[in-house]
Amino acid sequence: MTASPSRLTDDALPKSWDPGAVEAALYQGWVEAGYFTADPHSDKPGYSIVLPPPNVTGSLHMGHALDHTLMDALTRRKRMQGYEVLWLPGMDHAGIATQSVVERRLAEAGQTKEDLGREGFIEKVWAWKAESGGTIGEQMRRIGDGVDWSRDRFTMDAGLSRAVRTIFKRLYDAGLIYRAERLVNWSPVLETAISDLEVKYADVEGELVSFRYGALDDDGPHIVVATTRVETMLGDTAIAVHPDDERYRHLVGAALPHPFLDRDVVIVADTHVDPEFGTGAVKVTPAHDPNDFEIGLRHGLPMPSILDTRGRITDTGTAFDGMDRFEARVKVREALAEQGRIVAEKRPYVHSVGHSERSGEVIEPRLSMQWWVKVDGLAKAAGDAVRDGDTEIHPAGLRPRWFDWVDDMHDWCISRQLWWGHRIPIWHGPDGQIVCVGPDEEPPAGYEQDPDVLDTWFSSALWPFSTMGWPEQTAELAKFYPTSVLVTGYDILFFWVARMMMFGTFVGTDDAITGAGSRGPQVPFRNVFLHGLIRDEHGRKMSKSRGNGIDPLDWVERFGADALRFTLARGASPGGDLSIGEDHARASRNFVTKLFNATRFALLNGAAPAPLPDPAALTAADRWILGRLEQVRAEVDSALDGYEFSKACEALYHFTWDEFCDWYVELAKVQLGSGHAHTTAVLAAVLDTLLRLLHPVIPFVTETLWLALTRDAAAEERSLVIAAWPGPSGVALDPQAAQRVADVQKLVTEIRRFRSDQGLADRQKVPARLAGIDTAGLDAELATVRALSWLQAPDADFTASAAVEVRLSAATVVVEVDTSGTVDVAAERRRLEKDLGAAQKELATTSAKLDNPAFLEKAPAAVVDKIRGRRQLAREEADRITARLADLA
Repeated sequence: MTASPSRLTDDALPKSWDPGAVEAALYQGWVEAGYFTADPHSDKPGYSIVLPPPNVTGSLHMGHALDHTLMDALTRRKRMQGYEVLWLPGMDHAGIATQSVVERRLAEAGQTKEDLGREGFIEKVWAWKAESGGTIGEQMRRIGDGVDWSRDRFTMDAGLSRAVRTIFKRLYDAGLIYRAERLVNWSPVLETAISDLEVKYADVEGELVSFRYGALDDDGPHIVVATTRVETMLGDTAIAVHPDDERYRHLVGAALPHPFLDRDVVIVADTHVDPEFGTGAVKVTPAHDPNDFEIGLRHGLPMPSILDTRGRITDTGTAFDGMDRFEARVKVREALAEQGRIVAEKRPYVHSVGHSERSGEVIEPRLSMQWWVKVDGLAKAAGDAVRDGDTEIHPAGLRPRWFDWVDDMHDWCISRQLWWGHRIPIWHGPDGQIVCVGPDEEPPAGYEQDPDVLDTWFSSALWPFSTMGWPEQTAELAKFYPTSVLVTGYDILFFWVARMMMFGTFVGTDDAITGAGSRGPQVPFRNVFLHGLIRDEHGRKMSKSRGNGIDPLDWVERFGADALRFTLARGASPGGDLSIGEDHARASRNFVTKLFNATRFALLNGAAPAPLPDPAALTAADRWILGRLEQVRAEVDSALDGYEFSKACEALYHFTWDEFCDWYVELAKVQLGSGHAHTTAVLAAVLDTLLRLLHPVIPFVTETLWLALTRDAAAEERSLVIAAWPGPSGVALDPQAAQRVADVQKLVTEIRRFRSDQGLADRQKVPARLAGIDTAGLDAELATVRALSWLQAPDADFTASAAVEVRLSAATVVVEVDTSGTVDVAAERRRLEKDLGAAQKELATTSAKLDNPAFLEKAPAAVVDKIRGRRQLAREEADRITARLADLA
């Protein structure tokens, strides 16, 4: 490890907080000091998180920034609590996305991947990765990610590739990987199967075409069916009706000739059919529709595929062969019309259609020979891990969704017809033999490797333990596995989390991962924290098509990394979506500035860590703020233990701004002017704890302030990153002190409001008498109340011109002020008359609506209630201003 970041040596902080001037240097200092580097041989308890690996093709979006902020907050806090922390970073090779990027670059140069050949193309991809793969890492540094860069991983690294081949062979040898022809999501542009996660659905205005099979007149056997994809009738092998549908019962089992092909379509009875929808009969194309495929399996139907890998009609022996599917849709409809089979042509019909996330085209359900994982037993183990409490899901309300998925999971298609990715370790012999080759084995001579690669999610499913060296039994696995928590959005609970749980429980049985002795089945993580999605300030999901996405690095540039992080953490609650906009980021920046200014004030007044005296030597304000600080510390601990980031941030925000900055700092100014000896020590004590509590979420400003605060201390802590997390202080809230401060706050607030009503300018000193303040028990606070209310002691000939009563906990204080000579009566009257006019206008507008029976009848109750509230406020404001004008007269 190198030296720790240097401490500030100036006597005071700069006048303003400039995050851009300090963030990069602070972060680099943390890295060079080795604060984020985990030691697997440490005696400290282990705590670990693996970063959900972003795609190597991309850059950090706001969803990433949320994930990273929350993980960084968790790991920073645990490090301060004395844990040996590993936050392991890395990137995913992103098979489809990366291959698409490189193929586009080749196309710009007039080349295709076939021109290069498989090996040449893979070399190009690695070269592109070397050129562009560092973008995300730099962005992670910008937002302050405290990851262990010495353990940065990539899913195509040699060690991770070995893990992939190892688990593939184990699954294959256990009979859990097989090859079969099944229906998949097929991309005609990419010419590969794709996962459900890579299919995005959108409503499309299509056309519903109804046509008849069988006789062209109603006297012969016939059935009318409707479809939005009339071209797929070339692959029809049946027509399905409901078994209880009397209209078609006599036709079940019959065969009707196909209009264009030399084969019949049979009529089958199947309960999948809704007899109330359309004609109650549906065409069955088993090779090109998921529901039809299931019907085909149940009835043993032929499953001819009529589309090639590029979505063109093929091998039907008709005039449509070679046509693109959309061209064929028109031509088939026209040919059916020529035969007189169209019953209802081109009726508009809006329906949901799947599109490729990467290439944008309509996805084609297609029967294809693929490799599959049999998931029944694996999914049950993943479900049981949550049922048995080995893994906790936060919030618990999402547990039912977990069970819905894992208890009804279909076999997983793991093969992709790509070149970039983990090549499937299956080798085919010259006579059809199949051999699965492990990482330490050689294929038989004359065998050729399967051309497909594995689904990206296959290698990602190994991420929690492959990144720590599995299948070797490493020190990292022994110390940090199972990982402590997985932080991710609820939207990929099934796609990624379930797969990690399946593979983790499969290889973790009898503690085969760490070799630390049999402890039963292991899970990849003890906790799963699921946060919601980020939406814009109007509650809409962020997307490129809407143009409402926010670049987190733009906010870092404009508001600082701390402001970005606080905005995200403040909105993050388990399972809940969060809506954010620039106003939220601006408010977070203002909060950071407020904290900076308060600390600067304390330092300028000599605040420095020092032992606190006996409580009896402290003022009521001192005892109150220290007691409230302990309450907030406990609240923050409880919230963070339950992943309630929003609750923790709200508690810290309001304590910092509303109690410490707005009240205690102001009270401290009076105390400092009165010579209270321990005020600076209390300021330092509060700031020391507060900066520690805030550090996990806003690390840059807190590090800067804490280094300045503790610059003369002889503590072993060289940085807030490794400083101790605040434990219980033993300081309980003093009820009497709290009540006294509450009375002072109420009295000062009411006097300030009264001053405003009297037209007095802020900080304009006026003589005043406070009758009853001794009875209220605030005689010791008289100087404080006067200072904070901008009042001065009355002289001998004091005459009150206005008064207000303030009811406090023990008595009522009457505040009498002399405003003679301090208020420009004419100017104040003009101001009040203008305000009165506005209030009367509002009163007239709202009354007109509420006196209108038609409005009351049609308007929603909530709107009516809102108008009533506005009228009441306007009436009260008009009465207040009228009374004030009378006083001036």
